[in-house]
Amino acid sequence: MRTKRKWVTLGIAVLILLAAALYAFYAYVLNDQRKEQRLAENAARSSAGLTKVVRSDKSVWDADSIYWVVTGDDKNGKRKLVWVKFTEQGKPSGEPVHTEDASSGLSRGEMGSKIASALPRADIRRLLPGVYYGEFVWQAFYKMEGRYYYQFYRFADGEPIGEPYALPNR
Repeated sequence: MRTKRKWVTLGIAVLILLAAALYAFYAYVLNDQRKEQRLAENAARSSAGLTKVVRSDKSVWDADSIYWVVTGDDKNGKRKLVWVKFTEQGKPSGEPVHTEDASSGLSRGEMGSKIASALPRADIRRLLPGVYYGEFVWQAFYKMEGRYYYQFYRFADGEPIGEPYALPNR
């Protein structure tokens, strides 16, 4: 009986240690990402006057298009999107941020509806604000007919920019 109790106690201790190690690893992996997010949100607060952050999205298209897009409200309660450019090293680039009133472009929901009506068979997997060759855009990642695609849409009016990028099949 004592041997069984020792094994149960040892098993529970090992499980607790394993859970703690997994949590520590998870926190370590996400640390850099969270640090970047905090830097972007602080830049948006100070440069664009945001008083409330609603959402932060990281958008990467190439080495020169690494942006955190922070959505939030200013002191007047007006919703804004703030594009903060980052370097490959995870630091703000030092370039001025770009701020748009949310009302000056399509919302995430409006853009999603527009894509769904234009591509009814598409399964939209992700829709992020970002930058594509210097233009402020919505970046759509979707699956259609067994294949994945990226397509960019102008933030201001939701019009597609160029042709979709088809990812290779496996």
